[in-house]
Amino acid sequence: MNTTIYASTSGEGPDVLLLHGLFGQGSNLRGIARALEAQFRVHCLDLPDHGRSLWLDEASLAHYARAVVRWMSESGIASAHVVGHSLGWQGRDAISAESCVAGQPLGGRRYRARSPTPRQHADVFEALLQVAEARCQSRQAADEVLANLIEDPGVRGYLLMGLERRAGAYDWRFNVKGLLRGYAQLCAAPAFEHVFTGQTLFLRGADSNYVRAEHESTMTKWFSASRLVSLTGAGHWLHTDQPTAFYDQVMRHFTA
Repeated sequence: MNTTIYASTSGEGPDVLLLHGLFGQGSNLRGIARALEAQFRVHCLDLPDHGRSLWLDEASLAHYARAVVRWMSESGIASAHVVGHSLGWQGRDAISAESCVAGQPLGGRRYRARSPTPRQHADVFEALLQVAEARCQSRQAADEVLANLIEDPGVRGYLLMGLERRAGAYDWRFNVKGLLRGYAQLCAAPAFEHVFTGQTLFLRGADSNYVRAEHESTMTKWFSASRLVSLTGAGHWLHTDQPTAFYDQVMRHFTA
């Protein structure tokens, strides 16, 4: 039995892994799972240091990828389709995949005009630590603490999904201090060792500049059978901004 990764599984058919972003959990991607589970067996994974999965001594893309590979082995899954959003796609190269859909790199929902800066993420981490120290008695109280440093209610709403009540107060399911220590490693470009020759679809929101023209050569270098599609009217969270278009692209990719 796996002791590191928590997963929620639904549907029948070829296996699909859903990998969430920083501060998230597998349940954030349940909308994608519902759209795919009629034709696929879909696994919503909580990455290490997130959700109900165990916390690691060191947060890094390599450690997360190895944990997912171990979960696949223990679950009897030799290969799978992979859908990764933000942080969730970056460690994909180590996973035995038949094909993959990559959402955009690291960032927050409303940071559409530019990539988030270290200062912005520093504010997020500080706000998370303040909530933990405040021992809030309600989600509203936690939101009020977050609002001191995070103006955008959409970002706060995303973070608040990671709260749980334990020991008489609300605290984070994800490993705030561990993620802060490993932040530089999580933000670093993936250290790809092999070219992935499987079919790969990169989806980006047209209202976001996280995937820029200068990135395309890197995509084609390491994902030799890849294509890039922009979704109009979508930002970083393109699967929530334009769900129908997103699901159509994913289903077309997996069934081609």
